[in-house]
Amino acid sequence: MVDVGAKAVTERRAVASGVVRVSAETLKKIRDRKFAKGDVLEVARLAGIMAVKRTADLIPLCHPLPIDSVTIDFAFPDDAGIRVEASVSCTGKTGVEMEALVAVSATVLTIYDMCKSVERGIVVERIQLQEKSGGRSGHWQR
Repeated sequence: MVDVGAKAVTERRAVASGVVRVSAETLKKIRDRKFAKGDVLEVARLAGIMAVKRTADLIPLCHPLPIDSVTIDFAFPDDAGIRVEASVSCTGKTGVEMEALVAVSATVLTIYDMCKSVERGIVVERIQLQEKSGGRSGHWQR
């Protein structure tokens, strides 16, 4: 684990995104909340938020951080896609990039899990860091 003891405490923020590709029929079912397991997007949002709090348990050598805020938003770029965006912030000595990426990963995998009973061809793609700020390296944006 990297020693962050001498680093300054600063406001840290990271935004990550990912896309889930499903059929138009499955997307309509998701949006109409017609799944037996429940509201796919709200269950997935909760999974992403819970995953942020477990990042240090999942990623070796990742520091546990006092998370200040997590938001997970959904957009529908076309009739067969769900774009997931997670924003994570904290006041700490190291960044929250991994927390944002874990949030997106857990969210898209939960969507996959909840929809696999009606569709086998689901694709998860483009999980990536979009933006980060805070710390010595400053602001970065894709």
